Amino acid sequence: MAVLSSLLSSSARLLALSRLRFWELAGLKRITWLSLSVHRCYTSDTSISSADHLSSGIERYKDLQKYFYKRLKATYRRFSNIPDYSVVCGHHHVYFIEGDGIYRMDQRQSEPEPEQVLNLGQVPGQEEKTELVNEERKQRFQWIVQRIRLSPQEKHLAATLKTTLSEEPRCVVVKLGRRNSPLLDPPHVIMTLDKVLSFEWATDEVLFYTTLEGLRCSRVFRLDLTSSGSRVTSVYEETHPDVFVEVALSRDRQIVSINCNSRSSSEVLLIDGTTSHLEPLLVQPRQLDLLYHVEHWRRSLIILANTGPGQEYQVVQASLSEPSMVSWVPLFTPGSDTVLKDMDVVGDHIVLVARTPAGELALIVVPLTDPKEAYAVQLPCWACSIQTKTPGLADQRSVFEFLISSPVRPPMPYCLYPADGLLLSGTKDGSPPEMQGGYTTTRLEACSQDGSSVPVTLFHSVSMEGLKQAPLLVHVYGAYGRDLNMEFCPEKRLLLEQGWALAYCHIRGGGERGLSWQRQARVEGKQRGVEDLRACLHHLFSSGVSSPSLTAVTACSAGAVPVGALCNTHPHMMRAVTLQAPFLDVLGTMEDPRLPLTLEDREEWGDPVENPKHRLTISSYCPLHNITPQCYPSVLLTAYSGDARVPLSGVLKYAKQLKNAIHAHFTMKPKSENEPTPNTVLNIQPGSNHLGPEDFELMLDEEALTLAFLYTELGLDPPRPPRRRKR
Repeated sequence: MAVLSSLLSSSARLLALSRLRFWELAGLKRITWLSLSVHRCYTSDTSISSADHLSSGIERYKDLQKYFYKRLKATYRRFSNIPDYSVVCGHHHVYFIEGDGIYRMDQRQSEPEPEQVLNLGQVPGQEEKTELVNEERKQRFQWIVQRIRLSPQEKHLAATLKTTLSEEPRCVVVKLGRRNSPLLDPPHVIMTLDKVLSFEWATDEVLFYTTLEGLRCSRVFRLDLTSSGSRVTSVYEETHPDVFVEVALSRDRQIVSINCNSRSSSEVLLIDGTTSHLEPLLVQPRQLDLLYHVEHWRRSLIILANTGPGQEYQVVQASLSEPSMVSWVPLFTPGSDTVLKDMDVVGDHIVLVARTPAGELALIVVPLTDPKEAYAVQLPCWACSIQTKTPGLADQRSVFEFLISSPVRPPMPYCLYPADGLLLSGTKDGSPPEMQGGYTTTRLEACSQDGSSVPVTLFHSVSMEGLKQAPLLVHVYGAYGRDLNMEFCPEKRLLLEQGWALAYCHIRGGGERGLSWQRQARVEGKQRGVEDLRACLHHLFSSGVSSPSLTAVTACSAGAVPVGALCNTHPHMMRAVTLQAPFLDVLGTMEDPRLPLTLEDREEWGDPVENPKHRLTISSYCPLHNITPQCYPSVLLTAYSGDARVPLSGVLKYAKQLKNAIHAHFTMKPKSENEPTPNTVLNIQPGSNHLGPEDFELMLDEEALTLAFLYTELGLDPPRPPRRRKR
């Protein structure tokens, strides 16, 4: 599916679950500009040893952490067999990832045996003896498969690999031979390419790819595989420092697009794979505040562009021979308050993922032969996330296959046949997915300070009337127009099973209610996101959901900004906070134009150097620069020593100032019996992955510490598994 690439991405935590993997979040999804640039970039020379005195607070949670580690491992095993789309289908083979490499099986055989296509142990770089130390365990250098692409006639395979120690991916090109025929050229690596991020085959011999330099893609290259060897030539180079470039393939596999996107503009070039010259064709030159994404249908372009009312997305059509904006013809404009989130072309139909005014996901089908006959397909009310299956090389069916999930419901397979509107569920027992699990999804609306309604999605296992004494975990993000991640998460399911309520606050700055929802909380409007979060908490409490003493708030990266700001102004509204790779020094980062993403991020946060109003606004909410002596909630800060996107130095400064402020508060005002002493815990992990460890065991360790922290700080007894009856 065209995940709107650089325009509408949903960043997900990349989990390397090896053979225990229950779904693939990273390997086959299109890596997008937004998933790279939404997070702060900063290089820091601060060493781990300088933070040792701040990390001592972890010890008090160790015993409970070990307990939760076992519980989490058992929970993940429970969901080890749920469906995913990690298998890649060729004409006659299916390709899949195992721990030591990539394998394939011949579907024409009655009892196919797996054949190894790529052995990760033989990829250059594996011989490096670099070690990653975490407590008493050592993790050796290892490759992790991210994405797989097959050439049109299945002659070649390309795959990007990433190590646990670096964010720079490597692309491996494999020549695919005939099975069990060593004399007829078995599969073997013919070349490797460094720092490759996105890549697509135009023909069996031509691969287009982008390279990653300093967390930015600006160049597109063309690899030609010839009988005499290979040749790499430069195709495109972007000169604007705030533009990120990627390549993508249309669903019908006829067009390769070069997508050049900034936060406020788009420019797309097309490469027609059905012709021999393969020269890029410009669709529409970059224009301020124009965002668009292109798909292909019968020599026409189907374009999702923000040319609709209020600069929201609508669908337009243009000829491949005359693709510019003056030739765009409107095909479909959604109704009021319905927001288009994604687009795909399936057969002779457009399938749009939309969010309704009630905040629910729905599909809108637009017949390309008669757009006026568009119709909506309602999805289960609990659906919060959708993942689409990419059709195989030989797949000519006009069917839209996808998975829907929520943070507490595992992915469920569905098939939509657009021609007749038939929606089929793939559950084994035939029962509707909404009847499985026994958990309730409630959608609320909080009234913010300026009267705006802010959506809140609440998950709970008992009725609303029974949630007064329930512990509450609140999730928030609210930046860059990105929706809050609501994919299935086993640890959230575990909390729900133990009586927790889980709230997801869709504050302004995110994208849940369209592009205007982001625009309202950019630059001088950033304070609105903080006000929205406060309103969400107040509404939950006034609705009978939990209480401040039983409430924790969690966020990652830029989501730490509204959380940290609220902690400074209303610390009494929560008892605990967990922040992962948190962006906390907005003012200091935006003041330094030498940092890789500061110039482009000023469109989101403002320019405190040249604009006094921007400086005043940032200074009013910046978490680090507004810490004051008072009783804060307990805070767990998880950071990574080599994180290239969030400054470790800023996290260390925040932890130090927070501890000093708390100490000053209790020095001036002795602690009362009813006022618990907050703890500031800094958990610095080795590694450079901004999204957390990809190693399964390390990921479990981190999640177990978070649960131990939450239970301890909220004063909860740890849950005990049911006892087994003796026979």
